[in-house]
Amino acid sequence: MWQNPGVYPGGDQNQGGYPQGGYPQGGYPQGGYPQGGYPQGGYPPGGYPQAGYPPGGPPQPGFQAYGGGGYPAGYGEPTGYAAPGQGVGEDGEVKGFDFTEQTIRKAFVRKVYAILMCQLLITMGFIALFLFHAPTKQWAARNPAMFWVAFATVFVVLIVMACCGDVRRKAPLNFIFLGIFTVAQSFLLGVASSVYDVDAVMMAVGITAAVCLALTLFALQTKYDFTTMGGALLCAVVILMIFGIVCIFIPSNKIVTLVYASLGALIFSLYLVYDTQLMLGGKHKYSISPEEYIFAALNLYLDIVNIFLYILTIIGASRN
Repeated sequence: MWQNPGVYPGGDQNQGGYPQGGYPQGGYPQGGYPQGGYPQGGYPPGGYPQAGYPPGGPPQPGFQAYGGGGYPAGYGEPTGYAAPGQGVGEDGEVKGFDFTEQTIRKAFVRKVYAILMCQLLITMGFIALFLFHAPTKQWAARNPAMFWVAFATVFVVLIVMACCGDVRRKAPLNFIFLGIFTVAQSFLLGVASSVYDVDAVMMAVGITAAVCLALTLFALQTKYDFTTMGGALLCAVVILMIFGIVCIFIPSNKIVTLVYASLGALIFSLYLVYDTQLMLGGKHKYSISPEEYIFAALNLYLDIVNIFLYILTIIGASRN
C-alpha cells in the first residue's frame, strides 16, 4: 500500500511512486491504464488522494465528456434523459413518458378541440352554402350521384381510419384522411339540410350547440365514470340500427319517426359524454392515448353530427 495516501506519487513525501505492481512513476502511463485493470489492492485507505488529480488534469484515455464518446464501461444511461429515439414526435406520439401526466393530457385535449373546431367550421360552411346559395342546391339536386360518391367516401375513409392505426397516427397522412372525411361528411350534411326550411336547420344547430356544451360540462365535472359503458352503448347502437332498417319497410309514421330520432339523439348524447371522458383520462377507468388525437377528434365530431341529424329529424317530423 502507499506510504502516504495524502500525496500523489512523484511528490516529496513518496519518491517511490506507487507500490510495486501499481502505477509507474511519473503519473499514469500514456497509453491508458495498465493491462490487468486497477492495482490489486484497490484504492488506498481513506478514499481518494487528497491532493486531487496529478498535474495536467485527468488522464486522457479515461472518462470522456458526455456526448464525446459515451459513458464509461459499466455505467448506464443517466436516469434523467430519455433513451435515443424517445421523446415527443411531430405526430403527437409520446414515448418514454407517463400518458397520465397532467401536462401531456392537457396539451392533448387542446389539440383535439382545436381539430374539432376546424371540422365544425367546415361543416357549417357547407350547410350554409346549401341553405343560402340556390345554384348549389340546384346542382346537388341535378347530380344525385354526388351524394352516393360522398357517402361511399365517408364509409371507406372511416373504416380505414378505424382499422389502420398507422393511418390515423402518422402526420400528415392522418390529417389528409381526416380532411377528406370531413369534406365528404359536410357535403352529405349540406345535402340533407337543403330539404328542410332554413329556420328549422338554424333551430337544430342552436339546440345541438346547447346540448353539446351542456353534456361536455357535465362530463368534465361529474363523479360518474361513463368509460365503463362502452359495451352497453354498442348494444344500444346495434338495436337502433336494426330499428332503423325495420322502419324502412313499414309505412311512414310520424310517431315512429319521432321515437326513432329521440332514441338516436339520446344514445349519441351518451356517446358524447363517453368519448369526452375517454379523452380526459385521469380519474376515469379507461382513457385514450395522447397519440390518438385524430381518432379522439373524429369520435367527438361523429357524436355531434349524429346529434344534429336526429334533432333536425325531430324538428322536421314535428312540423310535418
